[in-house]
Amino acid sequence: MTSEVLVAVLSLLGTAFGSVTGIMAANKLTNYRIAELEKKVDKHNTIIERFALLEQDNKTQWNRIDDLRSSMDEIKKEILHYEN
Repeated sequence: MTSEVLVAVLSLLGTAFGSVTGIMAANKLTNYRIAELEKKVDKHNTIIERFALLEQDNKTQWNRIDDLRSSMDEIKKEILHYEN
C-alpha cells in the first residue's frame, strides 16, 4: 500500500508541476503579446496626434490663403477704381 501512495503522490506532483509550467509558459506568451500590442497602440496614437497637427496646419494655411485672396480682391478693386 505504501508504494501505491508513493506512486499517487509522485503522479500528483508531476501533474501539478506540468500544469504550473504550462500556465507560466502561456502567461509569458500572453504578456509578450500584450506588450507588442501596446507598442502598436503607442505608434498608432503618435500617428493620430501628428495627423491632428497636420489638419490644424492645413486649416491655418487655408485661412491664410483666404486672407490673401481677400487682400488681392481689395487691391484689384483699388486698381480698377484708379483706372476709371
